[in-house]
Amino acid sequence: MTAARTYRLAVGAAVLTALLLVWIIGAVGLIGVEGDPFDRLYGGVLAVGIVGALIARFRPRGMARAMISTALAQTLVTVIALIVGKQHVPVSSVREIVLLNGFYVVLWIGSAWLFRKAARG
Repeated sequence: MTAARTYRLAVGAAVLTALLLVWIIGAVGLIGVEGDPFDRLYGGVLAVGIVGALIARFRPRGMARAMISTALAQTLVTVIALIVGKQHVPVSSVREIVLLNGFYVVLWIGSAWLFRKAARG
């Protein structure tokens, strides 16, 4: 696979992850019930990715760092949710919060891996 093709795949993975995050939050909410104000913290996760991409000027190596930072921001939201006790809401358990957010962390890291691969290619 060429570096350009890997880069496009990485961009696609990042954009689809962001769209999936927005869609799930809008449809049912990621933590708690639909419309829970806590879900607004995920706007910060997306902002980290966007600002990171702009700082990186969309270059592959910088984009890999931006996606890692986005994964860390997603992890931070998870930790904050558990600290403030969102697992005590009837529709959210610790397992659910960790697994759902972990899914997104894996997707962000996957995109970072593809960007890193594009940078090396």
